[in-house]
Amino acid sequence: MSTLLRTVYRYHAWANNDLFGKLEMLAGESQKDERHTAIRLINHYYVVAQIFAAHLSGTNHHYESDNTVETPTLSELRAAVAASDQWYLDYVQNVSAAKLSESVPFTFTDGDKGYMTREEMLTHVALHGGYHRGEVGRILSIFSITPPWDTFAVFLHQSEPSRRQQGDKQPMPAIRAERVCGLHFLKPFRDPIESDKEVGNSDRHLLRPSR
Repeated sequence: MSTLLRTVYRYHAWANNDLFGKLEMLAGESQKDERHTAIRLINHYYVVAQIFAAHLSGTNHHYESDNTVETPTLSELRAAVAASDQWYLDYVQNVSAAKLSESVPFTFTDGDKGYMTREEMLTHVALHGGYHRGEVGRILSIFSITPPWDTFAVFLHQSEPSRRQQGDKQPMPAIRAERVCGLHFLKPFRDPIESDKEVGNSDRHLLRPSR
């Protein structure tokens, strides 16, 4: 069992749940096209997760492409994604290190052949979901709905607040290089959280991605 993968999939489930909460706000008639697009994006990464779950469990899946023809309702998709997330949480909880390093041959829905370790498959599913959550976040921002602050670092510190009390010393400020007139100068990196105080809450989401 991989401690990191268990944490990653706890994060993945948390981020998915947070995203669905935000999508409930995208309910106006003028937003129906964008809501549909958002649901299609989530349904796509859900289908891909189901396909790889079949590869991991050695079973067949019924998908002919990486999305479905019919579009589920938001509530149907939320329940399906939650069930999928639980399946992966159970899988990473019980899989052995030896199994994780085992390579599995499979076929993509377009007919191409694939060959990945179980660990690589699990990593792909989590990263793939994060990529498309970001796309949905951009849709939310069009309507001034602040996207979820769903980075891995945020999850770790929200789920384990004691991390903020670790250590007796304050960390040194991060340093970044700034090129001026052909020379590199080092200057302290401004903490985006501290910068919130200057730009105001309305622009908070513009700073968060740097975290």
